[in-house]
Parts: sequence; C-alpha cells; structure tokens
Amino acid sequence: MAVKKLRPTTPGQRFRVAPSFEEITTDRPQKSLLDTINRTGGRNDTGRMTMRYMGGGHKKRYRIIDFKRDKANVPATVQTVEYDPNRSARIALVQYADGEKRYIIAPQGITVGQTVVSGKDVAPEVGNSLPLSSIPLGTIIHNIELIPGGGGSMARSAGTYAQLLAREGKYATVKLPSGEMRMVLINCLATVGSVSNPDHMNVVLGKAGRNRWLGRRPRTRGVAMNPVDHPMGGGEGKASGGHPRSRNGLLAKGKKTRDRKKHSNQLIISRRKK
Repeated sequence: MAVKKLRPTTPGQRFRVAPSFEEITTDRPQKSLLDTINRTGGRNDTGRMTMRYMGGGHKKRYRIIDFKRDKANVPATVQTVEYDPNRSARIALVQYADGEKRYIIAPQGITVGQTVVSGKDVAPEVGNSLPLSSIPLGTIIHNIELIPGGGGSMARSAGTYAQLLAREGKYATVKLPSGEMRMVLINCLATVGSVSNPDHMNVVLGKAGRNRWLGRRPRTRGVAMNPVDHPMGGGEGKASGGHPRSRNGLLAKGKKTRDRKKHSNQLIISRRKK
C-alpha cells in the first residue's frame, strides 16, 4: 500500500496526502456480513450531550469481523481485500472449504487466492492463526488474544505488529506495539504477520471538511474557554492555563491513571515507552 500526493488544484488538495487504495480488489461488501451502526452524536438516552466533538459523518455499515479465528483446520481462500470504514486496517473476505464466508483483518502482503488456516499444527505463515505455544520465537504477530477463545484484542490497527520473544511455563512473553512487554497465556491465539495498510500514519486529510465526513466536529481548546467551562480557561490575553488537565480536573500529560491494584499488573514485565 502506498500514498499519493495530489496536484494542488484547490486549497484543500494542496497539502493532502491520500491513500492509493491499490490493494483494494472490490468496493461491494458481503451483504450477509453487514450490520447497522446506531449513531449517537455524543448524546445519551435522554438526549443530553455526554461526549463533545462527535456528530455528522458519512453513513456507514458495520462489517462483522472474525477476531476469534475459531474454525480450526479448515482452509479458507481469500476472495477479496476490502476497505472498512470502521477501522484503519484493510479487511479480507475469506471463504472456507465448507462454503462459509467470514471477514478477517487483512495481514500485510495477503493476496486474492491465497489460502489461510487456523489451528494448533498449521504452518506459521502469514495469515495463519496459531496458539502462541506453536509459533516460533521471534515471529511477528498481530490480532493477539488476552483470554483464550475470547478473540484477538491486541495489535489490530493499521501497520501494527507484536513480537513473540520467549516462552516459560504457561506464559509467553510478547512485545506489544507500544513497547510494553507482557506475559500472555500460551494457549491464546495470534495471527502471523503484521497488519495491512502501514502507510495509514502518513495520510494527511488536507481540509477540515474531511474530518467532518469522519464524524469529528471541531475541537475547542480548554485555554480558549472561560473559567466556568474549563479548569484551564480564563486569564488575560493568551494565558497558559496552568497544568494541563481535563474538563473534569483530572491531570494530563504524565499523570498515571492505571489502577495500582489491577490484576494484570503482575503480567506486565516492562511498561510502554513514555
């Protein structure tokens, strides 16, 4: 996947860097794997705004993704590689030997016609899903489970990957995209390879309207507000606003928010890089 720099025919095009979509093979999703998305616009059940800066955006349907990869030892052929408006990664439509179709997170380098399979004794090739106990050490992986059978929950966004570093007892040591090293049960599944669309980080929207199409409304800085609206508001001229904090007064920019008694603390070997 690559990005393209557009000719500056309009002010919005001048700085825009757009995805090329060269890996996309179809623009028609599988109807049986679509679901509706109810938009809230940041409002709760009584109609009051509880999350600011949300609303609008283009209409979209949810693609039902198979994060569990629980159809073991049944080969599946990649039918299409598609765009998904709900995530930064690309998705792939696969058809199993028994005729069932599912969407999976598309790994980098996957092609139409390729065969993928999940199971304990399958080859550790790109797109295949295996327990951490069966994956060779040093392998690049993504879509990693935290709870056996619970479905992949780590390393799922565009271009991300983790690395399997070691195994000891019933735990494997995995280095996550954030730099954090933690232990994961060896019977948790993971998919070999990195996630597709690594150039997502290089995309430049180019204009405010493109943000509105994504459902993001303009964000007002706290220091630009009045004291009644935000702890960092008020002051004469361009006042700094004091120590960065949220609208509710919670400290930001370095304040630790993780629970010191969280049960998974004992599984974390080293925290993410600051």
